[in-house]
Amino acid sequence: MPIIYPKRVVNVALLIFTAQIMKQETKRYLITAALPYANGLKHIGHLAGAYLPADTYVRYLRAQKRDVVFVCGSDEHGTAIPIQAAKEGITSQEMIDKYHPIIAQNFADLGISFDIYHRTSAPIHHETARAFFEKLNNAGELITKESEQYFDEAANSFLADRYIKGTCPNCSNPGAYGDQCENCGKSLSPDELINPVSTLSGNAPIKKNTTHWYLPLDKHESFLKEWIVGEHGNDWRSNVVGQCKSWIDGGLQPRAVTRDLDWGVKLPSNVKGGEGKVLYVWFDAPIGYISATKQWALDNGKDWRPYWEDAGTKMVHFIGKDNIVFHCIIFPVMLKLYGNILPDNVPANEFMNLEGDKMSTSRNWKLEMQDYIDDFIKPENGGTQMADVLRYYLTQIAPESKDSEFTWKGFQDANNSELVSIFGNFINRSLVLMHKLCKGKVPPLHTTILDDLDRATIEAISAAKDRITHLLEEYKFRDALFEVINLARTGNQYMQKKEPWIIAKRQTVDGELLTVDQQLIDNCLHICLQLTANLAILINPFLPFTAKKICYLLKVVDKILDWENAGSMKLLSVGYSLRAPELLFRKIENEEIEKQVEKLKTASEAKGQELRDTGSEIRVSDIKIKNEIQFDDFAKIDLKVGTIVSAKKVEKADKLLQLQIDLGFETRTIVSGIAMHFKPEEIIGKQVTVVVNLAPRKMRGIESNGMILMAEDASGKLYFIQPSTTIDNGSGIS
Repeated sequence: MPIIYPKRVVNVALLIFTAQIMKQETKRYLITAALPYANGLKHIGHLAGAYLPADTYVRYLRAQKRDVVFVCGSDEHGTAIPIQAAKEGITSQEMIDKYHPIIAQNFADLGISFDIYHRTSAPIHHETARAFFEKLNNAGELITKESEQYFDEAANSFLADRYIKGTCPNCSNPGAYGDQCENCGKSLSPDELINPVSTLSGNAPIKKNTTHWYLPLDKHESFLKEWIVGEHGNDWRSNVVGQCKSWIDGGLQPRAVTRDLDWGVKLPSNVKGGEGKVLYVWFDAPIGYISATKQWALDNGKDWRPYWEDAGTKMVHFIGKDNIVFHCIIFPVMLKLYGNILPDNVPANEFMNLEGDKMSTSRNWKLEMQDYIDDFIKPENGGTQMADVLRYYLTQIAPESKDSEFTWKGFQDANNSELVSIFGNFINRSLVLMHKLCKGKVPPLHTTILDDLDRATIEAISAAKDRITHLLEEYKFRDALFEVINLARTGNQYMQKKEPWIIAKRQTVDGELLTVDQQLIDNCLHICLQLTANLAILINPFLPFTAKKICYLLKVVDKILDWENAGSMKLLSVGYSLRAPELLFRKIENEEIEKQVEKLKTASEAKGQELRDTGSEIRVSDIKIKNEIQFDDFAKIDLKVGTIVSAKKVEKADKLLQLQIDLGFETRTIVSGIAMHFKPEEIIGKQVTVVVNLAPRKMRGIESNGMILMAEDASGKLYFIQPSTTIDNGSGIS
């Protein structure tokens, strides 16, 4: 007769088996978090996107006693650096020397525990990046191509992507850069921009021949498809696989790995034709993970090679969704060609908005890490515990599968209703009652009188560990944190049902409780205190400062935080004296929240006024106001009303619709980036406003003759600009 095991026993057995397999196959872990640009302060959207989830995972791995190295560092090349340096009136070197230490300290203040926070300006990085380029080039894995690149005659300089702005072909945002539209997030090339201009002089650039080295991604499409869709299609996040699949299905093209710039990693001196060229930042930057590992190894007397060359290493990249293509397509091809291991997973988060709008440095609609540190992480405001409050809320609303939103009211509610009222309340009550009813010492557990509620609560501790372990291994940090808080909720419910304070008021003999009553109190508080010790272990990956504070109150060393101790009911010795209770978290008052909301609005309004005063382009609620123009400039644009007579999706392009528009005097084909907002069948028959004298351009092999004007609200939703009543096609707009 077969033995039927309870479901939880089977789950535990599966977890144990999985852990054994992992220990057999995985010898070490290399965890990376996207290198932030050292061109300014970083906001909480950056923190939530890559660094907090990476730190949570690393702290869990360390608690598991696994060999793990956590690397990051400042990305100090690329055009973002000299552009910002010019704005601040300093050199590029002064720029990175200014922001690198500030960013590093911000991360430390918020508990991000890198093993090394390096920088790509370090000599070891330049050496590593040049060697990487040289090996691929000598092996014939790179190709050279002469091409026409944008050149600013006034500035006498070739223009890198970020030095070119124009209209996005996808969402019609007029302020898109040559590498990406920050409005819709689409990756671009300068040739895709409509009406490009140089940011150096404001003039329209010309095309000029130059030679560059390229990584022929098209040669590696089969490998990428098999590796991403075939091998990782079920274990990587759907947003990552979906974006990669879209890129691959659309057809990969050779990607330039060099640029005509002064600032960056210069090509090896023995490379013919390499004078005056530097490595493209997205070739150079991810190599920063390797150079950081090298520096860590030098600092700690270790060998860096196994972390990048041994198949027993599990490498995980934590990034935001705007970095997916670089970490899942470009860098893996580079690693494969160089002979390195490939990432095991790339958990990319979506974006985090702020108080109903997209975070924007240019509009001052942001909450910088430094601002939060200045306003909250002071001894008088809660100290390091307030770092954990931010970590808690950002994990609770983590944009793991879709964009999320930070609100100050939500931040307050998460602290007051959960950290204070559930988690902190349970631990505080357990310690208060232990001092009051058990003479300040851990009481014994009287097993002979355990009831069903006692046993269920003990079982809940072990079961919570199993669930949290599984979720952390799956990079589901938001769900894992919920389970920790739910265990504290279970503790509160258990204590409330047991009511030891009521038992303490029962009849006494000569001033002492009856033995059985004292034993009931002992059992309740013994279980609550052991649960408290378990909470310290389970919350540690998420709220490390809080875990240490609990250890302090329980008078135990940090060794107790090892993951193997979770689930145990023997973490605290019977008769052991504990410290007097202290509140783990303070309540956040309405006045503090109102102050932060007002501060955010005031800073954004001030920035808008500053830009208006200087005549610069501004963006408020995604509406752009450009520099003043003359009527003659506007008169050059020919706007006419047309009707959409057919619409269909463009193959291998998720965002493009091919439209036939009746303009009265002719029917034109126009390709428009509105497929994410409208279904083709929904827009047939709609009248729209068309720019009819725009030069034709090819998009996905289709010649587009014109552009539809659209309006966009603060949430990014698009609307047709239509006449209020139906009028004749071809009618002019003036």
